[in-house]
Amino acid sequence: MEFAANRDIVLPALNKAIGVIERRQTLPILGNLLVVARAGRVTLTGTDLEVEVKTNFEADIQQEGETTIPARKLLDICKNLSDGAEVRLRIKDERCIVTSGRGRFTLGLLPASDFPTMELEDSGFDFQIPESQLKRLLDKTAFAMAQQDVRYYLNGMLLELRANELISVATDGHRMAKFVTPLDLTLETDRQVIVPNKTVTELKRQLSYTDDLITIRLAERGLRIEVGAMTMTSKLVDGRYPEYERVIPTQSPRTATVEKDVLKRALSRTSILSNEKYRGVRLSFDPGTLKLLAHNPEQEEAEEEIELEYDGEPISIGFNVAYLLDALNVIDDTSVSIHFQDANGSSIWRGLGSERETFVVMPMRL
Repeated sequence: MEFAANRDIVLPALNKAIGVIERRQTLPILGNLLVVARAGRVTLTGTDLEVEVKTNFEADIQQEGETTIPARKLLDICKNLSDGAEVRLRIKDERCIVTSGRGRFTLGLLPASDFPTMELEDSGFDFQIPESQLKRLLDKTAFAMAQQDVRYYLNGMLLELRANELISVATDGHRMAKFVTPLDLTLETDRQVIVPNKTVTELKRQLSYTDDLITIRLAERGLRIEVGAMTMTSKLVDGRYPEYERVIPTQSPRTATVEKDVLKRALSRTSILSNEKYRGVRLSFDPGTLKLLAHNPEQEEAEEEIELEYDGEPISIGFNVAYLLDALNVIDDTSVSIHFQDANGSSIWRGLGSERETFVVMPMRL
């Protein structure tokens, strides 16, 4: 195998494929990229056995072939080459020789036949969605996913397909994020799948706000997403997601409205003196005024008041400040509406008038 390509073409392809490769692997070959040179194009594939990313680029191919190359070493070499430099890869004597200008790098190989690839069942449901729409859907909810919860089905994002909409839901048991985006789907019955945390995180990294159409195939045990030259194949989380609608309070008679950026800055300042472990901040709602109060075991205290629109009974609620800031960071509107019943129940946070987004935050005892 031998091919040459411009460094500015090779590097973006490497960055796409390498994201799923763990720094520590159980199998040595999982630290390598599968490189296939055929018909004027080079295909790169990276995997961790749960999710696979495949991408390709044009190259001047002198000899077709395939092999696997240490992924991060190849990436580091390309990163440190000059912009616009030509990169040449050649297989000789069971080694990969990378040359560029006067530089020469000899890398070890592992056989391409040992590389594990992921196959998706032929039966499945295909649909398309604009890239910007999917990116926004993920950005709005991914922050609430659990990381390493024993309830494994929470370590991912629920995607629910209905006749005219696509719903994403994520929760870690302390807060929940839900977002609804309109989508013209032809379905016999509603469908639910749980996409693993790593797949969601990698998709967020790779997607951008363009109007290009993405093709998604949902199969019984996996899904495949095609974005331009990149194809991502992932296993699904096998489990039943909680009935998330039951978590959303139906009775929230009290409503307050506050400027988002003012509240964000006040929370950030107040949280400096909160307990480093629990990050608790007390919010006291009074007509026209929101008071923020935090303290820590060293008897230090922070207090601040900001204006808000509220005409209900005075009420004080404790929150984990990190959960509030996560929700505020993905709200697009300049004002936020807060809906709650009492100090012991969950509250709903939304951008003012944004009924498609729902952020539920449980209170803390302070």
